[in-house]
Amino acid sequence: MAIDYIERIPNNVDLGGNKTLQRALEHWQPRFLDWWREMGPSDFLASEPYLRTAISVDRAGWATFGHVKMPDYRWGIFLAEQEPDRCIGFGDEYGKPAWQQVPGELRSTLRRLIVTQGDTEPASVEQQRLLGHTAPSLYDLRNLFQVNVEEGRHLWAMVYLLHAYFGRDGREEAEALLERHSGDADRPRILTTFNERIDDWLSFFMFTFFTDRDGKFQLKSFAESGFDPLARTTRFMLTEEGHHMFVGDSGVARVVRRTLEVMKEVGEEPDKVRAAGAIDLPTIQRYLNFWFSSSLDLFGAESSSNAASYFAAGVKGRPDEAKFGDHLCRDGAMTLDLPDGKGGVAREEIPLRNAMNEAVRNAYVHECAVGARRWNGFVAAAGFAQTLTLPSTRFRRSTGLWTDQPVDPAGNVVSDEAYAAGLPHWLPSDGDRAFIKSLMQRVTEPGKFAAWIAPPDRGVNELPIDYDYVRLN
Repeated sequence: MAIDYIERIPNNVDLGGNKTLQRALEHWQPRFLDWWREMGPSDFLASEPYLRTAISVDRAGWATFGHVKMPDYRWGIFLAEQEPDRCIGFGDEYGKPAWQQVPGELRSTLRRLIVTQGDTEPASVEQQRLLGHTAPSLYDLRNLFQVNVEEGRHLWAMVYLLHAYFGRDGREEAEALLERHSGDADRPRILTTFNERIDDWLSFFMFTFFTDRDGKFQLKSFAESGFDPLARTTRFMLTEEGHHMFVGDSGVARVVRRTLEVMKEVGEEPDKVRAAGAIDLPTIQRYLNFWFSSSLDLFGAESSSNAASYFAAGVKGRPDEAKFGDHLCRDGAMTLDLPDGKGGVAREEIPLRNAMNEAVRNAYVHECAVGARRWNGFVAAAGFAQTLTLPSTRFRRSTGLWTDQPVDPAGNVVSDEAYAAGLPHWLPSDGDRAFIKSLMQRVTEPGKFAAWIAPPDRGVNELPIDYDYVRLN
């Protein structure tokens, strides 16, 4: 049966007039829905969350709200409005017209980057598929489902590029995006972080704060691309990514606020805080250490010839490239810390183009630190001296110069024995995960929240906190 493109797939890419793309999507869409039913939010196909749907890119259509069953959600395809006479803003192609088609010599590079980005979108849905059963409120359940459907739409965004610009290779890659699965032993997702388990809500909040924030920086880098359809696609995706990070930032803040309320009643001792049904700050710190260090690897190695070639070719720029004075970066350099092989730290200067991954990672770390300071503001205001801190970017790395190096969260190189002994204190233990899991009791009464998390300051779309955000069926 032909798809009603105007009703079913809102878009601004003339989908109704592109017969080749129609045929490709008529083949792919049923497989996507099969994937959603099998790997999307478990057991909530008949429920009706209050969701935001994009039906156009203008102010009136970007965010329309209403209760909808997720299998009926209108996953659309949108590109930001085209900039007339847009030119490439960086690298050796600086000042030349942006490409409306894929340059032949960059075909495999662009396809690989689009596939890698596209692979992360369904992966996060798969990681979070069981969380609905332990949602601490209907408000949080609705936010989970909003994140899920928007990750699904971001998959559609990447699949559109593959179908529209990469021919048979693109169609095959689009199929493969539904065949890999998070944590699958035989066909895992491409990036390690997207194979990690997320089976509790503290992990979900940390993921949406740290890992979705990495996604923001990756999308902003692609938004500078000389391949204009990719740049326009990711610019619109960024309008939705902000909500995902809000869920993480506000979620961790609400956990901390509830913990502080309990600490005022029972004291700072972690066992007493846990006994009162809240999550102690040291446990929150260990979860923070895990997800921050895992997300750091997503930027790639500190020194990267691939990053240099992407920048030189105009494929992938720095976020907000216009704010920099030098858009060529032929002569600049960056100094990196690296292991000296003797248990210490050495320094090495490398060309700035080779250090693009590290330059973007540094901007990411700065933004994460802003969030940590905000959480610590709650702690200080409550009269406690404890703080939540980002671990060193050298800690627990599996990519780049510090891969598998024994470094503690403060950034000190330690002995292998000290590192092994310290990990149970630096990362969530089996006991920590079991305790957090014991708190994950589902709350379904509107306006009520689990005892381990504080209510939000406000509801969604100016609605009250006790609104019926998910109609459970």
